[in-house]
Amino acid sequence: MRSAIGMDEAMRDEGSGIRGQGSADAALQAAVIPGDGAPPPLESAPLAYENSEFLNSADGRLLRIVSEYMEPLARFRREQIQDTVVFFGSARFRGREEAGHELELLANTGSTQPAPIHEQPASIPEIAAGQATELQLKRAAAAVEMARYYEDARRLSGMLTNWARTIPSRRHRFVVTSGGGPGIMEAANRGAHEAGGKTIGMNIRLPFEQHPNPYITPSLNFEFHYFFMRKLWFAYLAKALVVFPGGFGTLDEMFEILTLAQTHKLAKKITVVVYGSEYWKKVFNLDVLVDTGAISPKDIELFQFADTPEQAFELLRKGLTENYLNAEAAAGTLAESQEMPEGEDLMAGWTVEDFLGPEMAKTSK
Repeated sequence: MRSAIGMDEAMRDEGSGIRGQGSADAALQAAVIPGDGAPPPLESAPLAYENSEFLNSADGRLLRIVSEYMEPLARFRREQIQDTVVFFGSARFRGREEAGHELELLANTGSTQPAPIHEQPASIPEIAAGQATELQLKRAAAAVEMARYYEDARRLSGMLTNWARTIPSRRHRFVVTSGGGPGIMEAANRGAHEAGGKTIGMNIRLPFEQHPNPYITPSLNFEFHYFFMRKLWFAYLAKALVVFPGGFGTLDEMFEILTLAQTHKLAKKITVVVYGSEYWKKVFNLDVLVDTGAISPKDIELFQFADTPEQAFELLRKGLTENYLNAEAAAGTLAESQEMPEGEDLMAGWTVEDFLGPEMAKTSK
């Protein structure tokens, strides 16, 4: 028999709206369990490759990495891209037209937001009024030079694309490729677009606002999460590299390609043109590396300087012709038709080394 105290406690709980755990469980069971006591039917579990929680987890990292290899490969096959010429350079300057006829420095590489006012190049009225800081004056002088580089990259890209389109091939040869952002990258894609050719943009997802430039061929507009997968596609498709004035990213890409060429890890010859000798010779002095024995004197021959679009184009045409077109013509592999027969492998003639490099290719056999 329940004691009087126990009865009082039960009545107080009920009166205050606090039900016992037993009554709550009973109510829940009555709501979800059918009359026969069987558990309710389960919904189908998501397929593993449609499970976004898994794909975005640490356990799904390998699949994300493989996706950034296979998805671009599928698109390059579909678009009949055989090889590329990669343009690197500053992403912090807009073109004159985009910036409302005023040169504007962007906040960061690939950003769409402008840098703070005190970091911007001085305008002519500010200079005339004596309101420009020393930094703004230096950047005003540099901005004029950077605008010239934008137009030079645009012109060079157009010249290269026009020439490449005359090469008899079933696939697109020496397609102009950039990192997909603004500045020199935009100029490169723009020149190729204006020449009527396909052009590739390999963007990288960054933590600040950025977007691909509008001159990229839509079907060849890529966005990567992993820098190293983006670098793979830059390196393994490229038959030539053009390096315009730029910052950390440009230096990183340039010296990485030079290191791969120096150590024979590319399994191919690559023409490297460094554009703007006055700028680059102030940025680095490779003679010091030679004098100290850090690099071989022959390593200087891994690249060539150019200071005009015409000079750069001749270096590119000479290198690409000698390293590839002449050898292909002698071997009879240059196609006579631009058409690809239906069902033929779009990557015919490509080797494992073209993608994996000589060392990794050895382990795949």
